[in-house]
Amino acid sequence: MEVQSMLFSPYEMNGLRLKNRIIMAPMYTGYANPDGTVSPLVIDHYRMMAASGVAMVVVENAAVDLTGSGSPFMLRVDDDVYMAGLAQLAKTIREEGALAVLQINHAGRYAFLPERLAPSPVKTGDVTPGAMTVADIRQTVRSFAEAARRVKEAGFDGVEIHGGTGYLLVQFLSPRTNHRDDEYGGALENRMKFPLQVVDAVMAAVGEDYPVGYRFLADEWLPDGLHLEDTIPFARELEKRSPAYLSVMAGTYDSFFTPDYMAKEKEEGFMAHFAKSVKEAVSVPVIAAGRIQRPETAERLLAEGACDLVGLARVLFADPEWPKKAEKTIDEAIRRCEPTCSLCLKRATSGKPVFCSQWPKHVRRAFLDRVGEKKDDSEAYPA
Repeated sequence: MEVQSMLFSPYEMNGLRLKNRIIMAPMYTGYANPDGTVSPLVIDHYRMMAASGVAMVVVENAAVDLTGSGSPFMLRVDDDVYMAGLAQLAKTIREEGALAVLQINHAGRYAFLPERLAPSPVKTGDVTPGAMTVADIRQTVRSFAEAARRVKEAGFDGVEIHGGTGYLLVQFLSPRTNHRDDEYGGALENRMKFPLQVVDAVMAAVGEDYPVGYRFLADEWLPDGLHLEDTIPFARELEKRSPAYLSVMAGTYDSFFTPDYMAKEKEEGFMAHFAKSVKEAVSVPVIAAGRIQRPETAERLLAEGACDLVGLARVLFADPEWPKKAEKTIDEAIRRCEPTCSLCLKRATSGKPVFCSQWPKHVRRAFLDRVGEKKDDSEAYPA
């Protein structure tokens, strides 16, 4: 008797019916126009991702305020002028049979502008950000709420708050980057205050029936950073607010290039144990991510109860037919995300639109032609 696939079984959460357990996890591409509007390249990319067979597409982070934009080529949602493009994006994803969610974010000390805001003046590269005043904090909370309202009005099925990758919400939560001595600093209870205020404001702005997910950092992957003893209590506070899901990840831009992280992230499912720890602590639906290359690994994580849903980012980027190949509707081998390659991350951190070294050569050439970039064989076509 054939065992039924959990990966391709439907799932319901917070009023959303997912056709399977596969989520496109958000991945920054740098495809937006220089003014933060939705470009034709953004539309085409997410059309392909939605047509892949995933149940839900979480669109990469959109800035809630210009001061919090991590790149000049990041999507923006801080003004109604962006609504038309975002509405087209949501419509495109839904027409391809996937649910559409938009992630909203403030980069804080990782913003690309030299005048950056953060909880404390902790130097990032050559820039020391300014410490946010209480007025700045309150304005940023309002900015998240207004951004979420726009996401809903643009026609997305849900909104995801970016509480991962070391961005502003994490910067408040972490004692590494939060050195404040007011009501927003010190004890964990105080460091949680700002991210929880953002969640409360977003939920109030969109209404109780609208799904609000949270990109959840379980561990900073740094010796002096956040670990589960701090993040699990935070997860329980989030649970009280009934988010649609927690999308669990680990690591920040401060740890991504450390030897330990770089060694671990080559392993399949390298972040899944964090998702399991979070799932054991809360009743909220949990998404696991972290180089889940093989369908067998995804099935195992679901069967073991490590997660409720599986998030694919670089894996899906490398092969947009992954779900169909996993379900055997396409009888071909899955094209793997190469563990020794970090081309997409290198291009993202250098301000270039990302592509995958594993794409067929003609696809890579066409992409570089489209973005008007001179071909560099050493980068674009590694052996």
